[in-house]
Amino acid sequence: MVDIFDTRFEDKSVEVDNFVSLGDEVNINQKDATLKRIMIGAGWDANAFNADVVDLDISIFMLNKDGLTRVDEDFVFYNQREAQNGGVRHHGDSRTGAGDGDDETVSVFLESIPFDVMHLMIVLSVYRGYEKEQNVSMVRNVYIRVANEENGYEIVRYKMDVDLKDRTETGVVAAALNREGPKWHFKPLAEFYPNGLPEIAKKYGIIVKEQQ
Repeated sequence: MVDIFDTRFEDKSVEVDNFVSLGDEVNINQKDATLKRIMIGAGWDANAFNADVVDLDISIFMLNKDGLTRVDEDFVFYNQREAQNGGVRHHGDSRTGAGDGDDETVSVFLESIPFDVMHLMIVLSVYRGYEKEQNVSMVRNVYIRVANEENGYEIVRYKMDVDLKDRTETGVVAAALNREGPKWHFKPLAEFYPNGLPEIAKKYGIIVKEQQ
């Protein structure tokens, strides 16, 4: 059972041809043949007109061929920061989105991912968004990117502002890294969920502790 409610890497290389949008799919190993460790980064800025700052969070779900987590540890987020003996590591929670560059990051040592994990789902969600009447459209300059953690080379970047515009949901499965043998493919998704992270976690087979 997972309790969801308890409780910056800089851009070193950004190239225009790294940008992707819905419908694209990129073989990240083909873009960088040296790839062993990746950094998944998310960035955003607060909208100045919001009275309360929106706390956006990144989470990773490791799914099998049936689209489900195998164990609770396949869900990596602000309250459970490591899996696979540190092979997947969340580097901490940013509650404001302040500053340039990535606001939250997750490191993944690709060789540590078990062979029966076929998908790494990248999720953005508003912390207690439903209660606070906040949603994913209340932030700007939102992006997801994947970089080679060893040299900082940015492989792909998905800018999400157009897809988040006027959305009222509190969570979005932003993108997926799908496995094909030894190769991984990045695919933007923008799949929205009204009840945010708890709803997404339940979809992927996590038993979520109900809020008291």
